[in-house]
Amino acid sequence: MTDIEEADVVVIGSGMGGLAAARAIAQFGDRRVLILEQHYTIGGMTHEFTRAGQYHFGTGLHYMSADAGPFLEFMTDGRAQLSPLPADYDVLHFPEFDFAVPATWERFRSRLVEHFPDETAAIDAFFRTTRRAMIGLAARNVLASFPAAVRNVGTPLVRTLFPAAYRSVSHQVSRSFRDPRLRAIFAARWGLYGTAPRSSAFGYHAAVPLTFFMNGTAHPVGGPAELGRIIVEILQRYGVQVRPRQRVIEVLVERGRVTGVDVEDTAGGRRYRVRSGTVVSAAGVRNTYALSRQNRRLEKLPAEMSALMLFIGLKRSPVEFGLGGENHWLMPDLDGDGTLYVSFPSLNNPAARHHTMEALELVAPDVVEQWRGTAANDRPESYQEFKQRLAERLLTRLEQQWPGLREEIGFTELATPLSFETYQNSVQGSFYGLAATPQRLRSSVAGCRTPVKGLFVAGQDAWGSGVVGALAGGLMAANAVLKPRQLGALWGAIRKGPPTRDPATPWQGYLRVTAIEELSPTVRRFRLASLDSGPLPFTFIAGQYLKLELPVAVEPIERSYSICTGPQQTAFLDIAVRREPDGLGSVFLHQEVKTGQALRVSGPHGEFTWNGGPGTETLLLISGGVGITPLMSVLTAAADAGHRGRIVLLASFRAENEVLFGPELAALRHRLPGLVVKFVVTEWYGRIDATELMPYVDGATRVHLCGPAPMMQDLIGALAALRVPRKGIHTEAFVSGSGGRTRRERAHAVALAAAASGVTTYTIDLAGGGTAFPCHPGQSVLDAANTAGVPLPQSCGEGSCGTCRVRVLSGDFETDSRGLLSAAEISAGWLLACQTLPTSNVTISPEAF
Repeated sequence: MTDIEEADVVVIGSGMGGLAAARAIAQFGDRRVLILEQHYTIGGMTHEFTRAGQYHFGTGLHYMSADAGPFLEFMTDGRAQLSPLPADYDVLHFPEFDFAVPATWERFRSRLVEHFPDETAAIDAFFRTTRRAMIGLAARNVLASFPAAVRNVGTPLVRTLFPAAYRSVSHQVSRSFRDPRLRAIFAARWGLYGTAPRSSAFGYHAAVPLTFFMNGTAHPVGGPAELGRIIVEILQRYGVQVRPRQRVIEVLVERGRVTGVDVEDTAGGRRYRVRSGTVVSAAGVRNTYALSRQNRRLEKLPAEMSALMLFIGLKRSPVEFGLGGENHWLMPDLDGDGTLYVSFPSLNNPAARHHTMEALELVAPDVVEQWRGTAANDRPESYQEFKQRLAERLLTRLEQQWPGLREEIGFTELATPLSFETYQNSVQGSFYGLAATPQRLRSSVAGCRTPVKGLFVAGQDAWGSGVVGALAGGLMAANAVLKPRQLGALWGAIRKGPPTRDPATPWQGYLRVTAIEELSPTVRRFRLASLDSGPLPFTFIAGQYLKLELPVAVEPIERSYSICTGPQQTAFLDIAVRREPDGLGSVFLHQEVKTGQALRVSGPHGEFTWNGGPGTETLLLISGGVGITPLMSVLTAAADAGHRGRIVLLASFRAENEVLFGPELAALRHRLPGLVVKFVVTEWYGRIDATELMPYVDGATRVHLCGPAPMMQDLIGALAALRVPRKGIHTEAFVSGSGGRTRRERAHAVALAAAASGVTTYTIDLAGGGTAFPCHPGQSVLDAANTAGVPLPQSCGEGSCGTCRVRVLSGDFETDSRGLLSAAEISAGWLLACQTLPTSNVTISPEAF
């Protein structure tokens, strides 16, 4: 292995545990951190995927504590936005009765006492036991991050002081209650950490379903991937390098100390070594010990459960079935065996456009044993038949619970233990890491320290289950790596809370559409407000604009829209959008967006601003069409400031019915005595020219010009001819997008060009005599192949993974390599099938490199 690199710290895996360890070590340890991720996307179980071009599914995060907690606040700098689930967030369905679990200890206790008045004293005692068990678990996990000398003294003490944490859940509820129904209620929801009540340690049960969610629950706005997106962006500030598609082959150990890792770049096949004296593995204890050849130490740990997860896309909202976003637990008996957990992410994510539901059942990994070892893209037909039977069984249970649901299903896909092995790289498809058993609590290997000096474990196995449990495990790993002085700074920052946002930095996050108003046949006004109905999370200057990320398809596009409200209005802001027939962004906003939907926003941006006060400055504002929007913000700001100078607005519109903001301008005339407004309807009078400008330029110290590019080009020349200083002329024009056209935009252009030429279909030939198949203009090679049933190598379908490589041997096309192919490969004709759009008949070869 000739390629050798160096890093201060190597982190294996980019799940929440790996990201947390990397952030803490880089920020407070001032170390160069390299994250190696085997998957083609970053974020671990916050990863999302898209199917049928519209349904977005999370893979591991279904809901979390409503207050986010100090750990997540720290990791996201307070930028995580959470949408609350209903107050009754979990509904338990037993054969003979249902029970809805409410938020807060007080409401939970009240409901339990109402149903089981004879066990009031036992319920209160159980709550006290729950709190102590949770403290015991936390104490045990924190101790696990300390050196052996401290662990050896502290661990026996924790067992003595907190015995309930080490009992099984079944044992604890049996000794606490007489009524089997009450036992079942308290033992339910073990699916949140993946070990059945007869085997699980009560400490984990006390911490997750019985304590962590008691203040209410929430779902990330924008989906789970939004958390990873924010965190990775923050990591870049601290110089953390993140590499996807990097498989760690071995953790190198010499004389009991870690010396680095050997790595394979699965995108290009290159193998290399990274030398480092500190390695943090967020790949789980079993993978970590196997990579470092320490797996003999794991023999006494019990096996973990895996899962079946059915992803469902719906044609209609689940609200029509009486659902409100709460989770449902379908239990065939009081013991909870065969529990089916059902969630409705789209109801809890105001940014979701299409409705989804997910059903999860924990199963033993050996249900797929006969197909283990087969390639993910080449499994036999018997495996597909097996998946179909499992999916049908789950759908039948859902139909029994909600009759008529099956008819509204537009898409299904089932993940099995093999799916989690492939994408999560977990041993035997383990869903939650090490089994949450008393044996785990007593084991020295279940924590962030290992027998190898310099090798640490982060993630779920270092603390507990779930995304936030993995985050805590990452901080425990950092706790073991950092020096005492650095630890003080870390925990001080966590206690202090997120930093105050720099007002000079554009805010990023979601705003809710609270109103939509038609201003003209082609222009609509959209009102945006904070998700929590509080004040806007940022301030702006009159004339600035927002960038909106619009989910027009799998791949969002970015468009810029001026703010047309004044800066002193802090409860909301408005944008006005003209519908362009071929404009993806404007068509989406006009046709798809509804009130209540959240849109991702960045802003404010722009230097086309006026920040004057109650002075006498003379302003000349010139607009064409919807270009009047930033000037409305300027006028409102001037009125709010009590401006006393002369302001002239020349606003041109193509037709009388396209004149905008008439009522608002009439109201502004009363507040601005020096305001002159003149509308120019071009179908009657023609465009604004030098003659039109001449009466208004005298004395104008500042000109703002916004409109179509040809109009602005002409008027800048006219203003110069009228001796208006060039430095006093301020202009604004938007170039849509953020660095190039998306596949959707390119596809749209290709389809329009083909239609203009009378072309309805292209043909894709396979080299070597394969069956040719049709491709509609604007369709990608991969989409066309899938439609025709022609097998091509593929995985994500989104231009993220690079799996769908093909060679185009002849023909014309448009493509985007996404940086996943080398210059030599591109020169040799290699392309991504999911990003390649034929513009003529083409011949392809899907041969391997």
